[in-house]
Amino acid sequence: MSTPVHLTPARRPAAVLASARQRREGSRTGGPYRNPAEHALLGIQAGAGNRAATAAVQRARAGEQAGGQVSTPQNSTAPAGAQKKNYRDRIAGLLDRFKKNLDPIDTFIKGVQTPANAGFTQQAAAAANEGLKHSAAASGTSAASGNLLTEATGTVVSGMDAYKNMKDARKHETGAGHHTAGKKAKVKGTDAVIGAAGSGAYSAAIAKEVTKIQKAADAAVASEASGIASASVAALKSVRSVFRVGGAARKYRKVKELGDPHLVHAESLARLNESREHANWAAAEAFVALDAYWKQDGEGRLELIGEAVDAAWEAMGEARDAAETLQRAERDVEKLNTVQGYAKKKQLTKIGKETVGGALGESTKAAAGVVTAVAAGTAGLASNPVGWGLAGAGAGLVLGVTLYKALRAATKRYEEVRRPEVWAPQGETPAEAASRSESLKHALKFWKKVSKGERQAMAREIYALAAGPHIPGSGGTTQEMRQSGMALLIALKAGPADHKLDEDAWVASLDDPAKTEAWIKEIAEQLASG
Repeated sequence: MSTPVHLTPARRPAAVLASARQRREGSRTGGPYRNPAEHALLGIQAGAGNRAATAAVQRARAGEQAGGQVSTPQNSTAPAGAQKKNYRDRIAGLLDRFKKNLDPIDTFIKGVQTPANAGFTQQAAAAANEGLKHSAAASGTSAASGNLLTEATGTVVSGMDAYKNMKDARKHETGAGHHTAGKKAKVKGTDAVIGAAGSGAYSAAIAKEVTKIQKAADAAVASEASGIASASVAALKSVRSVFRVGGAARKYRKVKELGDPHLVHAESLARLNESREHANWAAAEAFVALDAYWKQDGEGRLELIGEAVDAAWEAMGEARDAAETLQRAERDVEKLNTVQGYAKKKQLTKIGKETVGGALGESTKAAAGVVTAVAAGTAGLASNPVGWGLAGAGAGLVLGVTLYKALRAATKRYEEVRRPEVWAPQGETPAEAASRSESLKHALKFWKKVSKGERQAMAREIYALAAGPHIPGSGGTTQEMRQSGMALLIALKAGPADHKLDEDAWVASLDDPAKTEAWIKEIAEQLASG
């Protein structure tokens, strides 16, 4: 691990220090300010307090250093569209943060409180206990209200993300950036639609519980409507999970069809090894010839020796290059084997999570909603142990997958700051490792995504294998290995057709340093999705 570099702040120029000193002296003596915008800051300080004035002073000085123009709400040079976009991004960020803070509560409600409420409701109906029925209904109202708040917030965030990515996809038109944004727009758009339906279902659940509390005559009708709504939303989520399982399975199959890199590249490695051996023999023969010339006498001996030295030197260079090419190819084969294994593992993990938490968990919840609706429609609010059991089983499956994902994410966040050198980009000085306590605090920040983890590192490795010779670090990649890297990209749904490019333009984009960041982001997204 290389030693982190600690940057020391540069000394401020004497002219800047003198200017700051003059401004301080002017403020003490009541003299005029050199910048007209700073004259208005005295009123700000008196009216808004020192904290607001300090922030305004910093903006004024930043504007002064940028050319003397201060950025204020009345004197802003930023375009109106840029300001609107900035506000929209800030609002979306705040809503996303708010939603992620609600997620743990929502998970508890769905996995614990809601099934428990269903159990108490069933028990109260069986025992004709009005007090317990009233308490369960009150708890159910609070649970559905919490679910509604989380679902509605998530719907707004998903809608804003879908709109933003749709605009990004139209802006890029083709290439990795277009495909990444377009796919996100579809996913977030679907999330928004399902979230809207879920919000309606939770609203129906609130209405159902309220009618129970008020002992309204239409309580059975409300319960039936709530059961149908919850079943419909759960069925939608289950169908979406089935499609995701199918996509992940197809991607897994395509990656597997690429074959074992050791076997696929056995012939090319054998040719490189043969070239290395020939180069070594040529170098040995050149040295034998040089030794023979040293032993000869006669005119022109020195000239022959010089030519022999040049030939030996050239043969040594060729032997060295052949050995380095073989070593690089062997390392690339190991890298390709690693990234293909990782890609298959990611798809298998996705299949497992979507099958258990989505296809099985949500379909079980849908069945529970149907049973509840049928029971409410045929027997009023009679005991419904089957619906209670199905609801509990479905919630347990979803909760298990949610806890697994949360634990995995926390572990990755911990490793990200505790051992930053593990997945740091090659050639980049890793950040200083955090202490154990700081790493644990970072791991608990469930609203933060992992920015430097295994998936990002694997994306960089795949790109390095498929990239062109003009990309730093990819110049020594053999053509066979580069073709395998491109084949892996196609298997991951990042090929020419996915990017709306012909093959030549797609290959050229892989050799464009300006598109490196977009490519790595695209590959990371494709590794995670089905």
